[in-house]
Amino acid sequence: MSEQQTPGSGEPGRLYGVGLGPGDPSLMTLRAVEVIAEADVIAYHSARHGRSIARSIAERHLRPDHIEEPLVYPVTTEATDHPGGYRGAMEEFYAAAAARLAAHLEAGRTVAVLAEGDPLFYGSYMHMHKRLADRFPTEVVPGVTSISAAAARLGTPLVEGEEVLTILPGTLPEEELAARLAATDSAAVLKLGRTFPTVRRALERSGRLADAHYVERATMSAERTAPLAEVDPETVPYFSVAVLPSRVDAAPQAERGEVVVVGLGPAGPLWLTPEARGELAAAEDLVGYTTYLDRVPVRPGQRRHASDNKVEAERAEFALELARRGRRVAVVSSGDPGVFAMATAVLEAACQDLYRDVPVRVLPGMTAAHAAAARAGAPLGHDYAVVSLSDRLKPWEVIAERLAAAAAADLVLALYNPGSRSRTWQVGKARELLLAHRSPDTPVVLGRDVGGPEESVRVVRLADLDPAQVDMRTILLVGSSQTRTERRGDGTRIVWTPRRYPER
Repeated sequence: MSEQQTPGSGEPGRLYGVGLGPGDPSLMTLRAVEVIAEADVIAYHSARHGRSIARSIAERHLRPDHIEEPLVYPVTTEATDHPGGYRGAMEEFYAAAAARLAAHLEAGRTVAVLAEGDPLFYGSYMHMHKRLADRFPTEVVPGVTSISAAAARLGTPLVEGEEVLTILPGTLPEEELAARLAATDSAAVLKLGRTFPTVRRALERSGRLADAHYVERATMSAERTAPLAEVDPETVPYFSVAVLPSRVDAAPQAERGEVVVVGLGPAGPLWLTPEARGELAAAEDLVGYTTYLDRVPVRPGQRRHASDNKVEAERAEFALELARRGRRVAVVSSGDPGVFAMATAVLEAACQDLYRDVPVRVLPGMTAAHAAAARAGAPLGHDYAVVSLSDRLKPWEVIAERLAAAAAADLVLALYNPGSRSRTWQVGKARELLLAHRSPDTPVVLGRDVGGPEESVRVVRLADLDPAQVDMRTILLVGSSQTRTERRGDGTRIVWTPRRYPER
């Protein structure tokens, strides 16, 4: 009997959500045992067969005078003829269960709702908590989760240092699972059972299957662990976990090396794709221009090879040579590696006989034109051309011809590499060429350091484009004859190019 309330005293009883841990009764906390001992009512969830895992864990602490309240699910995985479907049936069940517990609490009885693992970690208790905690005094007793138990049984670190742990329900769509598994350092996937084939495919698609472990009924008598790739899907129960442990000190999986050219996007981690994030974490060696390499977090065990931005060919051959010797190499590139960036240099070098058999993959990234366009509105909403103003690798005469042709075709222009300390005249020349075909009022977006700490996005008239305000970190988006600008109600100025072009 609770010391805090006495049934019939007029005071409401206290609600407890009691975490019991992963299954072994010896992993219950002292507080959990104390609460069960004090409680008047013991509630627990079960399927229609009536067997409750939560009750079996706490059984040794139950007394004959405990009032037991089995909360029996009307449906688990089978179909239901409820007019509201599965969700409707469950909502009705939770409301009825909460009403039963509320009657005890209103009578002054202390109610302990037993929960496997932790009550607020994918636990059934939370549905009672949401319906009752605002009406009655409540305490949640945390418990050891199945993830902690699984990691302990595997005997391998789950996360280390700056690594990130991602917890996923196996009920997510395969594409979503694959993306999240590719992006994270470590992961635990719960709610397997019938979802196991989907989870296995997602692990394979993300390149993580070889690292994945399977743990079934951790700490219970029927516990089983195995490499996940070796598990028969027909044998997997709901109470099992897929675990991707720490990457630190993990043994290399690939028997031969490869090069992955990774697009970092225009700025920080918010612009990085999940696939790119995963490849950066999995690489043994990172190769790249120093400025871009500095954007990648330092990881224990990885080797970093930084170099100047004018040695693309040498950098590509160095990465391929590392891979030829069996290393897993990520070559980092700002924006999209296939847009005026490192993918071309790597592929060109990979066509040499020495590196012809080295696997090479290219992972896309958000390119600067798209990032700046999004900040400005939608200036690339219709046909557009992409031109680099750098004459380091092609003659200016070629650039001038292409600018004139694109301008005559009335294409929006995305101008990369417009200027640098050693190239200060190209922007002025480009403006002159474009004004021969475009109105002086043509809007030009100047996007500088988009996504970075010094981001600046401005819109000027083509006639007012000042070369002194353009540097290597700036991209120019020059509108067509159809591109529009407008001031919004909040004062911001937007730029867009209509998708419909007028008939001639």
